[in-house]
Amino acid sequence: MCTAIISVDPSAAVPVLLAGVRDEFVAREWEPPGRHWPDRPGLVGGRDLRAGGTWFAVDPAAPRVGLVLNGRGRMAPEDGRATRGELPLRMAADGKLGELGLAAFDPFHLVGAEPDRVRLWSWDGAELVERVLGRGLHMIVNSGLEGEGQQEGGTEDAYMGARLSHFRPRLAAAPRPAPGATEDVRTAWGAWLPLLEGDGLPRADHRALLPLLDMGEGRVWGTTSVSLAALTPGGVRYDFSAAPGDGAAWSRVL
Repeated sequence: MCTAIISVDPSAAVPVLLAGVRDEFVAREWEPPGRHWPDRPGLVGGRDLRAGGTWFAVDPAAPRVGLVLNGRGRMAPEDGRATRGELPLRMAADGKLGELGLAAFDPFHLVGAEPDRVRLWSWDGAELVERVLGRGLHMIVNSGLEGEGQQEGGTEDAYMGARLSHFRPRLAAAPRPAPGATEDVRTAWGAWLPLLEGDGLPRADHRALLPLLDMGEGRVWGTTSVSLAALTPGGVRYDFSAAPGDGAAWSRVL
């Protein structure tokens, strides 16, 4: 149940704000943000050690951000399946999908963000839908933009619906941040930061933005990191937390 939060205001000093909340089994190993890809030396992001890709990639020179969430639909055949972690790298580096064998990818939602436009591609295993995210606040979960693909009766969808219902109005009501280049993270992200740190909800709460759930048999699943990016024509600010909910865990990447 990953979540992406995006705010677009073309007239603002910081036109595009992004927050990427990554949910995964906590035992899955990864590396913190860095320049991990020799074939794409300009890119910065956390690296998944199982598949080698990422969930949130930044090209500071462009500036451009690519982020991916799992989607819903028909899964790709196991034989020849490609990692979705390649998609943010491709988007951050090139600003487009290019020639892509979609049938090899499980369903996804892919965001490509630049200071003057934000696009969302959603693939359900049969159809690729592209749209532009205009002015305003947008939230994306695994069931889609604003949870548009939610189904009645599913526990996961109920959790995503509760998350959207709780956090969307709070984020919309909070003063929009305008992160500067030299400010500390708390000043930079202002009223958004307490919300992105969980808004005081227990991590087992069904509304939680930063869930942490014991699945039994030694498996623990939940939010493993939060990535924040602020895009302006002059560059990108990138902040990161590897300990979601811990206000002292934020670090400045770029």
